[in-house]
Amino acid sequence: MIKNNLITIEQITTKIYHIRGIKVMLDRDLASLYGVETKYLKQAVRRNINRFPDDFMFELSKAQELSLRSQNATLKRGQHSKYLSFAFTEQGVAMLSSILKSDRAIQVNIQIMRTFTKLRHMISEHEELRKAVDELKQQTDERFEIVFSVLDKLLADDEKPKKIGF
Repeated sequence: MIKNNLITIEQITTKIYHIRGIKVMLDRDLASLYGVETKYLKQAVRRNINRFPDDFMFELSKAQELSLRSQNATLKRGQHSKYLSFAFTEQGVAMLSSILKSDRAIQVNIQIMRTFTKLRHMISEHEELRKAVDELKQQTDERFEIVFSVLDKLLADDEKPKKIGF
């Protein structure tokens, strides 16, 4: 059994992408974390495709795949698959644990689920902060306008979708 500290939450968060308005992990990144080849992971998914409805997993479009490749311009020739990637939502990653049975896959899945939970918690805290700032705005006068404009800018910057990592 591998130890949880072999794969950190930070390593996992760099492999979470924002695609089609949702957070996903790509097949190649999951395969790397699980210690298997991407083709074997995809093969296992195809054999169990009924476990992966569209809200659990989807295949990237050619445009989405090209966009991801252009953002990773440092990759070497031949490093990209000729097939489109599968993108797994949090539920899809959880479902992978039912078809991948190795000890490493189990431990990696546990760590991925912890990461998604931590991200949800951080988003929740961010929303609470936004509500508190809005309440303060309503209770103060013009003297604090500059403070609130800066806070609004900081909160707005966090809302922009991040396509790679967090």
